Amino acid sequence: MASLPITIQIISLIGAFTFMFFIFRLIVKGRLREEYSIVWILCTIILIVFAVWRKGLEQISLLLGVYYPPSLIFIGAIFAIIFFLVHLSVVISKLQNQIKTLAQEVAYLKQQIDQQTVKESAVRAIPSENDEPTVVAEDKVLPQ
Repeated sequence: MASLPITIQIISLIGAFTFMFFIFRLIVKGRLREEYSIVWILCTIILIVFAVWRKGLEQISLLLGVYYPPSLIFIGAIFAIIFFLVHLSVVISKLQNQIKTLAQEVAYLKQQIDQQTVKESAVRAIPSENDEPTVVAEDKVLPQ
């Protein structure tokens, strides 16, 4: 593998540091949680390492027995994407269960409030012995 020109190395470093800055901005703004940002920061660090260490990819691919060094990047990226998708699937499943539980609790609480309102309306509709009879209309007590 031929040595990379210095301009490609500089462009790679600028791109990696720009991406790192973008990730940190998302964390500061609260649009990206820290647990998910770790994956992106690690990927950026790997990009920076390979941009600085020119022969690194070639040496690692020779060590692992990969004939074409750039294919090692694609293999690593594919495994990283699969791992990340499985992680996101687990998180989504957990959130769906939480949403279902919350919806059931809200429905139960709404039912309890409705029953309590009906009981209070019924209590107000019963006339007392000393008062004149009353009729309840839309939560207002009207004298007859």
